[in-house]
Amino acid sequence: MALQLRQSSSHLRRALAGVRPSGARFMSVKANIEGYGAHAFTGSVADEYLTAAGLPSGTLNDHKWTTDPAAADKVADAVLSWAVDNGATSFCHWFQPVASSGVRHGLSGQVQNAFFKFDKDGKPVWDLKGKDLLSGETDGSSYPNGGLRATHTAGGYLKVDPTSPIWLREDTIFIPACFVSYYGHALDEKTPLLRSTDALNREGTRLLKLMGYEVEGLQSNIGLEQEIFLIPRDVYLQRMDLQMTGRTVIGKDAPRGQEMCDHYMAPPSIASPALACMAEIQRQCFQLGIPLRTRHREVAPNQYEFAPLYGTVTTQIDQNVIVMQIIEEVATQFGLAALLQEKPFNNVNGSGKHNNWSIGTTCGTNLLNVKQVAEASGSTDIFPTVMAAIVSGVDEHGDLMRAAIASPGNDFRLGACEAPPAIVSTYLGDDMTNYLDSYRQGKTEPYNPATKELSLGVECIAPLNVPAEDRNRTSPFPYGGHRFEFRAVGSSQNVSLVNTVLNTLSASAFKKFADKIEAGAAPSEVAAEALNTHWKVIFNGDNYDEANQQMLTDRGVWRIDSGVDAICTLSSPKNIELFGDMKVMTEPECKARQTCLVDHYVGTVEMEALCLIDMLNQHVIPAVKACGGDHLAELEKAVGTIKHGLAAVHGEEDEQTRGNLARTLRLETMVEIRDIVDAAEGETPASLWTLPTYKDLLFLDHNHSEYE
Repeated sequence: MALQLRQSSSHLRRALAGVRPSGARFMSVKANIEGYGAHAFTGSVADEYLTAAGLPSGTLNDHKWTTDPAAADKVADAVLSWAVDNGATSFCHWFQPVASSGVRHGLSGQVQNAFFKFDKDGKPVWDLKGKDLLSGETDGSSYPNGGLRATHTAGGYLKVDPTSPIWLREDTIFIPACFVSYYGHALDEKTPLLRSTDALNREGTRLLKLMGYEVEGLQSNIGLEQEIFLIPRDVYLQRMDLQMTGRTVIGKDAPRGQEMCDHYMAPPSIASPALACMAEIQRQCFQLGIPLRTRHREVAPNQYEFAPLYGTVTTQIDQNVIVMQIIEEVATQFGLAALLQEKPFNNVNGSGKHNNWSIGTTCGTNLLNVKQVAEASGSTDIFPTVMAAIVSGVDEHGDLMRAAIASPGNDFRLGACEAPPAIVSTYLGDDMTNYLDSYRQGKTEPYNPATKELSLGVECIAPLNVPAEDRNRTSPFPYGGHRFEFRAVGSSQNVSLVNTVLNTLSASAFKKFADKIEAGAAPSEVAAEALNTHWKVIFNGDNYDEANQQMLTDRGVWRIDSGVDAICTLSSPKNIELFGDMKVMTEPECKARQTCLVDHYVGTVEMEALCLIDMLNQHVIPAVKACGGDHLAELEKAVGTIKHGLAAVHGEEDEQTRGNLARTLRLETMVEIRDIVDAAEGETPASLWTLPTYKDLLFLDHNHSEYE
């Protein structure tokens, strides 16, 4: 196998040759900063072209241009001039179909059209009108829709999203857009997200006004931490399971994993192409105005993370979707394959996407920053009231939070000491908990987060001032000072549903609070009542501890172990009512989204099962036969077992039952078969084993000497 890998590693040898030792592939920080945002039509870049087209600077900051045909034509003229100046020849409306995570490249849909027309002499001339920019129509027949459309009602309609900037890559400009059916049903991730943003703004500003704090608007802000694996592309191309599903369905553990904690935040090696690849990813993101500031190694071998500065929820989600596509495409240029799936490898950490979420005014005040909001509002009641509303929303709708993270890959992560368990509690820390406890008892002392001085015991080093609260990595939704971090989100996900849920449950809580205040209750009484009712969801201990998990379950905190069962809460009467009241999703849209996500789960399992069958027949069984191994009969039987399990899934009509049959096939039957395969791998001579092993896949730095 080693000989085979050495002979087939030309891409990686070339990539390595390109990054040692001159650093020729690295752009200077100065060059990156000077070109920052040149390919995003926003801010000063857009204003230069907008003023040339006869519009004032800042036109894009007011969404009214989308309802004024004359202004839209001028914006289109400005976009066209900018595009042509940057070498673009085509445009598209860029949208995000449902149920794309882990299967659709780029998680987006688009039809690219050249922006020209023919003049009266038959010559092509550049042309882009306001109507072209504002809307479009396409065939919606082949996107997941959950029954919202049929082949005889297949229209899909696109409308520009003015909250997220138009951007340019290669020869195409991309216009962020919503995607709906002929009847206005959302067929995408973005439309419900924007509706939830409206609900948060509507109900939040109403509540604040009742408390004496008038603001122009509210928005949710997020920052997303994107974890990935980078592995040698040569060996990736020899693993059907990685190519088809993004994870290994078989594979014996290497003698070394992450046991020594030697990978986490270790220096990226310039002897492998990983660092140069990450630098190029950042360079391309900077051009698009994506503030991908942080890069580092993660816990598992070959695992890395990127993190941007925070921003508004719609822009950050669009940018994260773009980042994932850039990661996959740039990796190939460096002889690598990028794996975005949550659990590509067994018995080492999988990948997540921590969703750092907060609520802010459009003027920049963070409602989760106690000092900021007190100074801006002159009130010490607003912060605890907002916190009480969020706590109540988490307790009431923890099932929806669990549904929002129920991606297929997350089944392998949740509760596995690498991601929080499927029990939706929130960590506030002792200081915050004590403060809210006092507040619900009628005490009015201000919240002053404590710090402590930490001496290093070294004379020449000054003491550190650190927060009194430590980090709780076991909580699914910890308060981290100024933000909540939804830690259980999967790495391959489009996080629109995650933030739609957070926005909606908060908006609903704000509405309930505002209704009671309008009816005569004092805000402090409303907040105290909510805290008393929902206090059970606050837990500051170790969520990995099984006794604590049982305790939280006994308390009645939402616990849904099955991802399929969690998805199926989308159609519960409580949640249909929530989304309907907040004008985020209709009942048909809730049920359709559930169907799409269950089908996505079942389809993922089917692909994994079919890969396992082929790998058994084409690789494992022949290798075991050749060496006279002990597991031959078990392996041959396993093929029939998987086929039987798939037949049961295909034969089941009930949606939830079908999903859980697929889950059982994946998490029980296929895991048991994997144990047999991995044992056989350990007993088969390397010369007969035809699949790349975990040692070949996972240790890019340590394997680089093979490619000298």
